[in-house]
Amino acid sequence: MKNIVCYIFLMLLIIILLPLFIVGGSGSRPESGSPSPGKQETAKAKRIKVYINQEKKVREMDLEEYIKGVVAAEMPAEFEMEALKAQAVAARTYAYRKKVSAPAAEEHYGADICTDSTHCQAWVSKEEAMKKWDEASASRYWDKIERAVEETRNFIITYNDNVANPVFHSNSGGKTENSEDVWEGAAEPYLRSVFSQGEDDSSQYKTEVVLKIKDFCDTLKKQYPDIKLDTKDILKNIHIVEYSEGGRVKTLRIGNIDIKGTEFRSMFGLKSTNLKIEASGNDSLKITTYGYGHGVGMSQWGANYMAKSGSRFDQIIKHYYQGVSIQTIDAYESGLKK
Repeated sequence: MKNIVCYIFLMLLIIILLPLFIVGGSGSRPESGSPSPGKQETAKAKRIKVYINQEKKVREMDLEEYIKGVVAAEMPAEFEMEALKAQAVAARTYAYRKKVSAPAAEEHYGADICTDSTHCQAWVSKEEAMKKWDEASASRYWDKIERAVEETRNFIITYNDNVANPVFHSNSGGKTENSEDVWEGAAEPYLRSVFSQGEDDSSQYKTEVVLKIKDFCDTLKKQYPDIKLDTKDILKNIHIVEYSEGGRVKTLRIGNIDIKGTEFRSMFGLKSTNLKIEASGNDSLKITTYGYGHGVGMSQWGANYMAKSGSRFDQIIKHYYQGVSIQTIDAYESGLKK
């Protein structure tokens, strides 16, 4: 009888405990070495001083709250969660880099960073963000952005123990640019040209601009008074001298003048330097551009496509910023003290 009781007790233990071991060991885990989303740091909250250009005043705020406003301003809220997380990490890295490398900049009136997107990165308050979205989606969108920021709290991008410069743009037109092909200076080893898929989903992927030949020539002559042009056959005056690795126009010769692609883009207000020029009727030119922005670093539309295809935020970041690491601000600052 005693043996039977022991047997029954043993079987009950197996029936009750075995499923617990199975459930406890079945959760999915991130790849080795990848950040773990959702881990909250107990360290003191980071602060940042922001010059609000619209208000012309400096406001100090919690870094994570500031990042929510950047993500809301810089990336469509309807994008995939992992793309929003990648944007949050890039925005946080950019802000932290500004704070530690050029504190109290003169142009920021003593702040670390400003809200002018042409100088730093865009930002909107929660109230402004809620107004720009339709009423039915506003709360859901803000909750989504909050989650993207909270689940990547304090994560930044580093390269060789230095804070990276995680520039980003709307879409590259299919391939991003090497940093030195866009901006003068030393090449950044993590800002390399990479393929970027799925960007043709953007309404800004392909843009056409039609200019009167007279207006085209007048603009060039204003910038280059010594330029020589044959207005009767203007296309014979235009030659692409060099393309970048990303397939964009790096240099073009118009008449007797060599012009950088970036300068040509600025001169005519074009979306990108990934362009072609052709005739449009007898008196006009059509300039077709692919992509929107400088093309360096992370493509936001490319990031969204990767997220739709199942990529995590850290995989997106490591695709567009080659050879980088992702770590918390505290871990980075601890490394500096060693």
